[in-house]
Amino acid sequence: MKKIAVIDDEVQITSMIEKFLKRDGDYSVTVYNNPVSALSGLDKDTDVVLLDIMMPQMNGLDVLHKLRSTHPNTNVIMMTAYSTLDKVLEAHRQGAEDYIMKPFSSMSIITDKIKSLKK
Repeated sequence: MKKIAVIDDEVQITSMIEKFLKRDGDYSVTVYNNPVSALSGLDKDTDVVLLDIMMPQMNGLDVLHKLRSTHPNTNVIMMTAYSTLDKVLEAHRQGAEDYIMKPFSSMSIITDKIKSLKK
């Protein structure tokens, strides 16, 4: 069973992703609507983090930077509705494996991205 963490300040988004992943696959899902709480509560053995870029409490790129030092083996997939090439490139430079544009064209894009990860 893959351990997935979803970090997004939008409760509707995290709830929708959590329900979909639990129904669609063999996933254990933990939801965080506050990135600061996520950084202190995230399990060391989390396989994948789905991380929003734009959050009021803390920028997703800052969260990604901290995750790389505390959870170096965790895959990170960035999520954003406000993608700019600069942010996408910066996320890749900091170690994000992929990104997903919101709104999702299909919820299966999430599981497709998770299944395509090498680790």
